[in-house]
Amino acid sequence: MQSPLRMTVRALALDGGPRGYEAPLWRALTIFRVAAFVFASVLAAFRFGHFTHPVLAVSGLFVMMLWTGYSSYAYDRHDRRYWSLPWVDLAITIGCLLLTRWVLPAGDITVTLPMLWIAGPVIAFAIRTGRRGGAVTASVVGVCCVIVRGGIDLTGINETVLLLLAAIAIGHIAQLGHEAQARAQEAAAARERERLARGIHDSVLQVLALVQRRGAELGGEAAELGRLAGEQEAALRQLIGTGTSRRTEVRPAGTADLREVLSRFATATVTVAAPAAAVAVPGAVADELAAAVGAALDNVRTHVGPQAPAWLLVEDEGDGVIVTVRDDGPGIAPGRLAEAAESGRIGVARSIRGRITELGGTVVISSPAGQGTEVEMRVPRR
Repeated sequence: MQSPLRMTVRALALDGGPRGYEAPLWRALTIFRVAAFVFASVLAAFRFGHFTHPVLAVSGLFVMMLWTGYSSYAYDRHDRRYWSLPWVDLAITIGCLLLTRWVLPAGDITVTLPMLWIAGPVIAFAIRTGRRGGAVTASVVGVCCVIVRGGIDLTGINETVLLLLAAIAIGHIAQLGHEAQARAQEAAAARERERLARGIHDSVLQVLALVQRRGAELGGEAAELGRLAGEQEAALRQLIGTGTSRRTEVRPAGTADLREVLSRFATATVTVAAPAAAVAVPGAVADELAAAVGAALDNVRTHVGPQAPAWLLVEDEGDGVIVTVRDDGPGIAPGRLAEAAESGRIGVARSIRGRITELGGTVVISSPAGQGTEVEMRVPRR
């Protein structure tokens, strides 16, 4: 039996590739293109006597017919929509549009030879690149309409405005399709991970937990094996929790989910607690915070012990984030941090304070005698 994730991927492949949601838009473009060509051909037949070069006009219509057939074939499937296809589409359309100046008298260009057919590349660019790409293409075609008519008139303005509105509307629909597709894939992946998580919980996690307990009881080399099993169990639980209990959100380009970045520190001795929603921060900020957290946890292992428990807390305050590392060790002796800085050791002074200060944040270290140490790193969201 196929998993939901594989079924979704298979459905997308049958519908034209990884962007299967675009398939209805491309089919709509094909229908529009054929209808627009038929309309332009019928109108040309009625106005055949107005053409100054009838053979040239028929040749232009023949090129339009050939391109309508080929573009309908090429736009139908994702693997045929090569990157240069819309550009070729635009070039052929502009050529047929400019041909109007040679087949109709200068004072009789009320409508162009291709008529509504000129909207084809505008729609194609809107689907492929969104609102901006469609609007730019509409503007280029609009300028060509002005050149054909030899000046700006009300008809040319209407054509350009209609092209712009169509590009913006279709580009917006395409963008919504992108987002809907991403959410559908994420939901399918989450369902698949949840299904796998149930199997892992029933088998692998229970075995690892058993090995950890038995290793602790037997001691010696078995204790080390138990420790490694405990770390793997914690890592698996963290992976399962990230995939099933949190909804993956679409984040702006160049950002990272701080929960995912810091979740790699989860082990049998380090507990990670984070919000259910994504904590989006710039990628560079996430990397620096991860490095500071790593330095703080290294201090716990060095000064408290390799098996000492530690807790990592992530908080989202809207305008900033707070990351706290806490242990239950003996605490830091008064003046010890200052002595370490003076002696050239860079653990807290540079690895933690230096990184956070460069991000415009602050570090507060609380270490009451015998009550453990808490390192709170507060960074503004930029």
